[in-house]
Amino acid sequence: MSMLTPPGMGGKYRVTGDRYPRMRRPRSRRRIVTALTAAVVALGLAGWGTVQLVDVFGGDAKTTAASRKGDCKPGPGASAAAVLKLKPRQVTVNVYNATPRAGLAKAAADELKKRGFTIGKVGNAPKAYDKKVANAGLLLGSPAAAKGPFQVLGTQLKGVTTKTDRRGTGDVDLILGKGYTALAPKPAAEAALAALAKPAPARKGKC
Repeated sequence: MSMLTPPGMGGKYRVTGDRYPRMRRPRSRRRIVTALTAAVVALGLAGWGTVQLVDVFGGDAKTTAASRKGDCKPGPGASAAAVLKLKPRQVTVNVYNATPRAGLAKAAADELKKRGFTIGKVGNAPKAYDKKVANAGLLLGSPAAAKGPFQVLGTQLKGVTTKTDRRGTGDVDLILGKGYTALAPKPAAEAALAALAKPAPARKGKC
């Protein structure tokens, strides 16, 4: 009888051979639970990381698009609204003659009055500008005049330049220079005023 045969047993229950039977150790339930938990945590972390990446890159794209949209600037013509409502009668013009030729200021003032402008002072140019304006004329007024009165009055005379000073009133000086011969023809001046009142639609800025 083999040493592996339990006492009192024989026959068909006898264990023969010189090796122990291989016995598989039962798996630990704790190890299985731990492995499953680790897998669930890993999957959760992977999903969270994916969401964060989508938010980061997606958010940057949205922010960039929004910033580009905010950077879009209106094209020319969008700032003409202040000029549209301004009529010649709302512009008070002081006409001064900076040339040696007599009578220019009065003649220009009379014509501007016929065209609807309000006339203020008329006479010779101040010493600071007398015989010192080489072109057709100079428009002189406060910084606010650049937003409307200069454009409206500028339709009446070609080749004028503009300059601002510190006056606190809304009137504008038209100083006639050496290059002055006459005001723009009335039809041309009226067409220029009409174009100023109906500017071309503003072009959308590039984004």
